[in-house]
Amino acid sequence: MKFIISGGKRLEGEIRLAGAKNAATKMMVASILTSEPCVLENFPEIGDTEITAELCRSIGSKIEVESSPDGSSLKIHTPEIKNSKVISLSRRNRIPILALGPLLARVGEAEVPILGGDKIGPRPVDIHINALTAMGATIEVRDNSYFASAKNGLHGAEIVLRYPSVGATENTILAAVLASGRTAIHNAAIEPEVLDLIKMLQQMGAIIEVGANRNIYIDGVKELRGVTYRIMPDRNEAVSFACLAVATGGKVLVKEARHDDLLNFVNVLRKIGGEYEIQEGGILFYRPVENKILHPVNIETDPHPGFMTDWQQPVAVLLTQADGESTIHETVYEDRFAYVKDLNLMGAEIKVVSKCLGEKSRLPDGDGQAHHNGGQACRFAGREHNHSAAIKGPTRLKAASLEVRDLRSGIAHIIAALIADGESTITGAEEIDRGYERIDERLRALGAEIRRIA
Repeated sequence: MKFIISGGKRLEGEIRLAGAKNAATKMMVASILTSEPCVLENFPEIGDTEITAELCRSIGSKIEVESSPDGSSLKIHTPEIKNSKVISLSRRNRIPILALGPLLARVGEAEVPILGGDKIGPRPVDIHINALTAMGATIEVRDNSYFASAKNGLHGAEIVLRYPSVGATENTILAAVLASGRTAIHNAAIEPEVLDLIKMLQQMGAIIEVGANRNIYIDGVKELRGVTYRIMPDRNEAVSFACLAVATGGKVLVKEARHDDLLNFVNVLRKIGGEYEIQEGGILFYRPVENKILHPVNIETDPHPGFMTDWQQPVAVLLTQADGESTIHETVYEDRFAYVKDLNLMGAEIKVVSKCLGEKSRLPDGDGQAHHNGGQACRFAGREHNHSAAIKGPTRLKAASLEVRDLRSGIAHIIAALIADGESTITGAEEIDRGYERIDERLRALGAEIRRIA
């Protein structure tokens, strides 16, 4: 599957956000915690939810999707666990490990496939395993699967995450809501998608307190009930469409975009020379007529509430058009700049280095802190990971033939192709489909010349 894109068109119009991929997939897994039906509104029909649906059906879930261009809905019902050992799926993503907690809670054992997902460097699962082990699970890592058992059930525990991992936080929450006693998660992730999952679980009957300083407390209950819940809009889509609008000199109303989800992004966008207006029902993104020249910025990714790691790829494309040198310091994943080779092929001037190009520039002291600017040290300082990028602009991008490396680099390819001179070919469109619903149809409605070829 490939996209053929002709660049140079100014994009204008309205585009509606789909439900957040990073919330929808976790909520599908959360539904396994109850024997009652659950309904997820604003449901994104994307590759990752298809993979998660395959997992849930293998376990025993009955799933119905009602499609709608204004937001689909999914009904999922798992009255009984018919199979607690799902060792293979037709495709892979990172979701199956999150099913360990719900399966352990309902039947005392589980086996799920090894992680897949984006090819952006190692995603260690020891944080997940250590948390579940502390709660009474016995976990064995097999060749192609994780096997877990908890014959005496799960119990509350004090969990200190060595890093505020989104997946590990969600896994611990899903395991703890039906565990006996109280679980405390310290150094937890507090991303909006995590909080959205918590709100869904609360409406199902869970007792979850979000405390200060990244602390989350869960008091286990005996059972959960079904729920109808509306999934939050996808903030990664919002950033992608905002960058498209500014990069093409257009004006796009991103319907259902929420200011609260984009606080750090809109600051960066304004510094670059883009602009936004909060309107009823969404946010209008555009480049003011007087801002013919975009400005360089320095960006450092971080766990929420910092600048999201999934935002740096579309912003990097935008920065190729800025007048001067910008930097991106990636502190979440150690290997997330593979897409830079493709942008350079199109005429960009981006250099990726192992040096920390940001405030987190010192090696940790004995207590793990860098005592300047009051912040933590970069996890990758001194480790020879190419985790910083220097971007010189403006550069005129030219069309190229590209292959998608992962989901987020895929959207960077699309944005680059839409502002490049000529016709680009992007193979591996199915990877983009994992996270962006009908992206070609929606972009054509904005005036983009993009077509899909099987």
